[in-house]
Amino acid sequence: MWYNTKVTEILGMDYPIMQGPFGGNLSSVELVAAVSNGGGLGGYGAYTLSPQEIYEIDHQIKTATNKPYNLNLWVSDTDTPDGTVSEPHYEQAKTLFKPYFDEAGIALPEKPMPFKSRFEDQIQVILDVRPKVFSFIFGVPSEDILEQCRKRGIKTIGTATTLDEAIALEAAGVDMVIASGFEAGGHRPSFLASAEESITGTFVLLQLIKDKVKIPVIAAGGIATGRGLAAAMTLGADAVQVGTAFLACDESGALPIHRQILFSDAAKYTTLTRAFTGRLGRGITSRIAKDLSGKEDQFLPFPLQAGLISSLRKAAINQGKWDMVLFWAGQIAPILKHTRVETLIKSLVEEAGGILSPGE
Repeated sequence: MWYNTKVTEILGMDYPIMQGPFGGNLSSVELVAAVSNGGGLGGYGAYTLSPQEIYEIDHQIKTATNKPYNLNLWVSDTDTPDGTVSEPHYEQAKTLFKPYFDEAGIALPEKPMPFKSRFEDQIQVILDVRPKVFSFIFGVPSEDILEQCRKRGIKTIGTATTLDEAIALEAAGVDMVIASGFEAGGHRPSFLASAEESITGTFVLLQLIKDKVKIPVIAAGGIATGRGLAAAMTLGADAVQVGTAFLACDESGALPIHRQILFSDAAKYTTLTRAFTGRLGRGITSRIAKDLSGKEDQFLPFPLQAGLISSLRKAAINQGKWDMVLFWAGQIAPILKHTRVETLIKSLVEEAGGILSPGE
């Protein structure tokens, strides 16, 4: 059958469909379980969680499904070596964003405490709980970490936004690679060159990587229908990772207004911006992103920019000022149709099957 691939065989899935592992409270145990129980691979983005929170989430997932699932971390979770920025840089950023805080009627936050990377502590939890799959973005874990995963039977999946990144992941011994095109929603997880220089489209990137690496390749970005799944498989993908379409489902952790906007006319317009977190990411076009285009040098580095914006985001949501909020979304959002995981997976499989195996 068309859906029997290297990825489904290795990971024990019914269908070559992976759910994007969303961070920032957009993942949910219910979503992961629904996707895995439906024959795909659910994924939980855990990079913002403490080690204890990851233990607790993993226990909840294991209670909700006995199927394979994926836990995702960020190898590089800070863009500032000492965890902070200078006072002049912080004051510059405050001045830039002050009009929006004034509009929301809230005070600007004080300079945050230095940020300390959490990856080393988080990875120990992954090794302890042994999910079927450990996926990661923004880099390549150390040789020792990858070896520890192999010893524990944990399959590793890295994410590439360029051919060079895919080659580096294969050379490191990663089991599979995700070809993440610029169409995708959320952060651009580039690690060998800047995100702005790493914006190849999904289907071009997929073909480039398939031609140069031997490990299974998973296509991500701009895939939300069975037609997209069939196209990716035709070009050599061993599976696809679907993000925005699963984010729009009721089972996700997205706010109701976020899911509502994904089905609105606003979803026709997305923007790549650093204004909300300090790292380049795609979401529904917002006033802040448009206003501050070209002023990226005044933003704080990740994750300090996210800390600066967090209280503004909360106030804007409470006040219904949606044009001041970045709602993550990929370019494929305008054709979303399904609000339940079960019906989305069924549609993906049936439509793709009609194209790849007509008459069966």
